[in-house]
Amino acid sequence: MLGAITGRITISPTDHQSAMTPAFPPIASSPGTFDAHSQIFANLRAPDGPRLAVCLREGILDVTAAAQSLRLTVPRDTDALLSGGPAQLDDCMAAAFSAGPEPWLLTESQALFAPAVTRPGKIVCVGLNYRQHARETGMGEPKAPPLFTKYNNALTHHGATVPTAGLPGNHFDYECELVIVIGKHCRNVSESAALDHVFGYCTGNDFSERSSQLNTTQWLAGKSSDGFAPLGPYLVGAALVGNPNALAIETRVNGELRQSSNTADFIFNCQYLIAYISRLFPLEPGDIIFTGTPEGVVLGMPLDQQKWLRPGDTVVTTVEKIGSLQITVG
Repeated sequence: MLGAITGRITISPTDHQSAMTPAFPPIASSPGTFDAHSQIFANLRAPDGPRLAVCLREGILDVTAAAQSLRLTVPRDTDALLSGGPAQLDDCMAAAFSAGPEPWLLTESQALFAPAVTRPGKIVCVGLNYRQHARETGMGEPKAPPLFTKYNNALTHHGATVPTAGLPGNHFDYECELVIVIGKHCRNVSESAALDHVFGYCTGNDFSERSSQLNTTQWLAGKSSDGFAPLGPYLVGAALVGNPNALAIETRVNGELRQSSNTADFIFNCQYLIAYISRLFPLEPGDIIFTGTPEGVVLGMPLDQQKWLRPGDTVVTTVEKIGSLQITVG
């Protein structure tokens, strides 16, 4: 979890997450300086639905509240931003900093996050996409990306409690994943052009119940119960992330390191996945792709070492440059 944003961010060099923390971008203080692909966004929970926020060095700016006060129109949330583009967002940012943004700034500890994307048209998931993970499961490296889906009911937010009571099985597992967020329509896109269609990236957790998942050859069961797709807290613009195929990735359960790898271990990298999927069906703005998890999941451990998640466990999944996502098992 990122440190609270109070003034400028300072991180102790001894903090294990120092290299994993997003580089919060500078403020956009004049018209024409706001590049959506070079910003960090979030959705904030509110009684009237998710509200768009932009994360800056000074704090988390509640863009929806600022726009209402300034009588400006902006995308309501990240979903509207992705589907409709950043129209008028530049003007709102400039006006907010001209007026003084303090009334609309929050620290991270004050923010009530919603999922970083709340209404994706498609949630596409990729299985067995890390070499070491394929080996630990004994399933071998696939010749093509194994695809499955989750549904929107599975989406949940940073800080959420994932409900497990009453579900058919009790073999609950974590899967830290880099999540691609599509920004432009793509169909039959080439690998060389694939990343041009990415708006940004999120940290995800492909939360799973293994006995239901492996009861048949289809993995949907055990993958899409309520809250089984934590996503966020941030949507980080692609320009800030750079190469998505060289990012450190890890999971800690109650503080214990369980997964520690790098997306360089991908079997199918991000551009290959986008190109492959777009040949099967079109990808639209707001669609998300869970790109797979590295080794270290409970399922891959020897039977006498398997420690399945239990109610009360805290799981923190972290992707370099994108941030940490924390959930509690309910």
